[in-house]
Amino acid sequence: MTGQDIQVRNPRTGLIDYHFTPANATEIKDTCQKLRAAQPTWRDMGLEGRIKSLLAFGAALKDKRKELINSLINDTGRQGISIMEVDTIAPALERWIKIARAEDAPYEGRSTALPFITYHIDKQPYALVGVISPWNFPLTLSLIDAIPALLAGAAVIIKPSEITPRFAAPLRDIIASIPDLSPVLTIVDGDGSAGQAVVDQVDVICFTGSVATGRKVGQQAARNFAVSFLELGGKDPAIVLADADIERATTALLRGSIVNSGQACQSIERIYVAREIYENFVRLLVEKAKKVTFNTPDINAGHLGPIIFDRQAAIIESQITDARDKGATIHSGGKIENHGGLWCAPTVITGLTPDMKIMRDETFGPLLPIIAFEEVDEAIKMANDSDFGLSACVFAGNDADAVKVGQQIEAGAISINDAALTSLMYEAEKNSFKLSGLGASRMGPSGYLRFFRKQSFMTNTADVFPIDMFDEANSTAP
Repeated sequence: MTGQDIQVRNPRTGLIDYHFTPANATEIKDTCQKLRAAQPTWRDMGLEGRIKSLLAFGAALKDKRKELINSLINDTGRQGISIMEVDTIAPALERWIKIARAEDAPYEGRSTALPFITYHIDKQPYALVGVISPWNFPLTLSLIDAIPALLAGAAVIIKPSEITPRFAAPLRDIIASIPDLSPVLTIVDGDGSAGQAVVDQVDVICFTGSVATGRKVGQQAARNFAVSFLELGGKDPAIVLADADIERATTALLRGSIVNSGQACQSIERIYVAREIYENFVRLLVEKAKKVTFNTPDINAGHLGPIIFDRQAAIIESQITDARDKGATIHSGGKIENHGGLWCAPTVITGLTPDMKIMRDETFGPLLPIIAFEEVDEAIKMANDSDFGLSACVFAGNDADAVKVGQQIEAGAISINDAALTSLMYEAEKNSFKLSGLGASRMGPSGYLRFFRKQSFMTNTADVFPIDMFDEANSTAP
């Protein structure tokens, strides 16, 4: 490969300690042509043949578990979630295999208007699927689309984020060890230009990232008549009703707002609390937030890892500064701390107005802005006053009341009396609302079936229709 090397920063130390040479457009085109050439053989192996290869892939992951985890630690600066990313692949494989087997049989039927015509519908996989994955969960979000696409019979090309590229090397070695899989699964290194080159070569593109980039990806795919599945940004709201369990709500919302240092699409980024419980809620949340610790200098202790991308730290800091300058009160945290890498403590903020950056723009960091409301309708209105609609949560004295409120929120995944449950389970299908995404759900059966086109075979078991049936002489005008 040729081209200028891309330098990579270590999020724990702040030092440039890794570099790689990006693939160029010609190399990516050649790679995609090879993937397309290999795909028919992979498709014709049948579902059980593909399952065998993917189970071998899962077993090989276990053999290189330590190396893969260490690469993810260097990419993201965190340990526990890196272990989780690797160890959840095997259960994910089992889940997708179960879905694929359940959906494998062709659908057969008979015309209701013309009962002598029967039909059956086969599923034909798209030949080549592209996956452009982000930096917050590098391995998980590379394979969450790739595994079901491969099971469907497609070939897959993955372009990871240039911010977290280290895990790709051990993953390539694992792929190379599976003879049937390696011709149809490839990882290419690169930045945005490599991503653009991938979009130009595939039949389906799965992109996870920002709205701005997602819009460009969707437009480029549309020009090529390629299908795009876009999982984009969020500004997830939480509504806490007056009869909610405050202890439960504060515990769940702290976790749901700051897990992975807030670097997750489903992080809670706006909290609306009933006036009756507002003061107690804030007090309890601040107490819990102040007990959270950084996992530095010892990566084996503490709750929060570093901000992975230094530019994201600047966005977080600008939102804190904007809120403070406009009169908000910082109760905990409130600054970016330099410990080699960049860290931010859980930052509980009150005295906010809806026009502040922290209430409008995606944060992707451990900030917990809280606004009191008088009436539930007011809370729902504020929750929906956003360009985003990824997910949300509602806390109430009983689940039924929470669901009634949740049904009025313009978002795809609503957690009831808990927060960010969509990140913990994959069975519940949901769609993104507004600018938070486009296309079929990546959860549940839809996450598998979206990689197929349907092909119908229709059989007339009676005589064929003669052209004389359409002779105007046989028709009578009304």
